[in-house]
Amino acid sequence: MPDAAGQPGTDERVAIVGGCGRVGLPLGIALADRGIDVTLLDLNERAVATVNDGRLPFDEPGADPVLRAHIGGRLRATTDPGAVSKADIVIIVIGTPVDEHLNPNPEIVAATVDELGPHLVDGQCLILRSTIYPGVTALVERVVAAMGRDVGVAFCPERIAEGRAMTELYSLPQIVAARDPEVAARAEGLFRHLTEKVIHLSPEEAELAKLFTNTWRYIRFAIGNQLYTIANDAGLDFERIRSAMSDDYPRAADLPAAGFAAGPCLLKDTMQLAAFNNNSFTLGHAAMTVNEGLPLYVVARMEDRLDDLRDLTVGVLGMGFKAGSDDTRESLSYKLKRILRFKAGAVLCTDPYVTTDPDLVPLEEVLERADSLVIGAPHDEYRKLDTTVPVFDVWNVMGTGVLL
Repeated sequence: MPDAAGQPGTDERVAIVGGCGRVGLPLGIALADRGIDVTLLDLNERAVATVNDGRLPFDEPGADPVLRAHIGGRLRATTDPGAVSKADIVIIVIGTPVDEHLNPNPEIVAATVDELGPHLVDGQCLILRSTIYPGVTALVERVVAAMGRDVGVAFCPERIAEGRAMTELYSLPQIVAARDPEVAARAEGLFRHLTEKVIHLSPEEAELAKLFTNTWRYIRFAIGNQLYTIANDAGLDFERIRSAMSDDYPRAADLPAAGFAAGPCLLKDTMQLAAFNNNSFTLGHAAMTVNEGLPLYVVARMEDRLDDLRDLTVGVLGMGFKAGSDDTRESLSYKLKRILRFKAGAVLCTDPYVTTDPDLVPLEEVLERADSLVIGAPHDEYRKLDTTVPVFDVWNVMGTGVLL
C-alpha cells in the first residue's frame, strides 16, 4: 500500500452504506488513510461491533493495521441511518442481486435509496459503487428527483479483486460516470485521493463496462475449463499442453488454468448481462454450462475411476471460492459437496481459512478418514499433501498432472 504521508485531506465527509462488507470496508479504510472522515453504515450489528473494535470481519491482506490506525478517529462504524445526513458524499455499495428465479432484481438499489430518502440532504453527492443492472443509475436519478432532493448521482464501479484491495484501490484507474459535469468532478476529486488516473464514461457505458469486465473473465475461465475436459477425456495432461502453448508465446499466455470459476460476481453478472440482452447471449450461456458443470464432471470422473463411490468417504479440501480466501459466497465447492453427499458414502470438508461453517473438520481428520480427496479450492496448504489415497485435482495444485 502506498505511503499516505503528504496526502491532502478533504473537508468533505463520506458515508458508505454497506460499509462493513468486502467492498465498502476496504474503501472506507483507504479513504480514511487519505485524511477523509468516513462513517461506515451497516445493518449487520456484529460486523459493526467488530470493526469498531479494530478488527476485520473477514480476511483482507494489509487492511488490519490501517483499520486499527484510524478506527475511532477518522473512521467509525454505525447502524444508525441518521449518519447519512451528516455526510457530504454518500457511497452505496449494495449491488443488483439475482433472485430465486435467477433473474436480476434491479429495484433493490433504488429501494435502498428510497429508504435513505429521509436522511438525504440537498447538496450531497450520491455514488453507486457495486455492480448494477444497466439502467439502475437512471432509475436512482428518478427516485432522487421524485424526493425533491438536490442530490447528484454518479456511478463509480468498484474494480478491485478480493484479497488485493489494499493494493488495487491505489493503483487501478477509477471509472467515474455522471450526467452532471459538477457531480462528475466531485466524484473524481474524491477518488483522486486514491488513484492518479480517472476515466470518464456515461452512466450507461460504465454499467456495461463493469458487467463486460466480469463476464469476460467468466468466459475466459470457461474456455480453460472446456479445453481441460477435452484434453482430460483424451487421456492427456492439460497443464503440460497449456504450459507448452504459453512458454515464450504471448498469443497463448492468457489461457487460464482449469478450476472452479466461482465467487459472488462472475456468474451473477454474466446472468445479468444475458437478461439485459433479452436472454440472447450464446457465449455467456455456454460459459455458464461449462463452469457450473465442472463439479458434475469431476464427480463423474470419480465414479469412472473408483471402485464404488457409494461405499467411500470423500474429503473436499477447500471451501472458499478461491485460493487464500475465507469467502464462501457462491463457492462451487459447496455444489461439489451436495453432489457428493448424494453420490458418495460420506463427505468430509475442510478449509484453513473458513471459520463460519460449523460442518468443517480439521485437515488431519479428513486425511485420516477419507478414501479419496478432491481439491475444492487451490490453497497453498494443499500443495504438498502427505496422502496415499486418490486425489482428484482439477486445479493441478499438487502439480502431479494426474488425470481425472
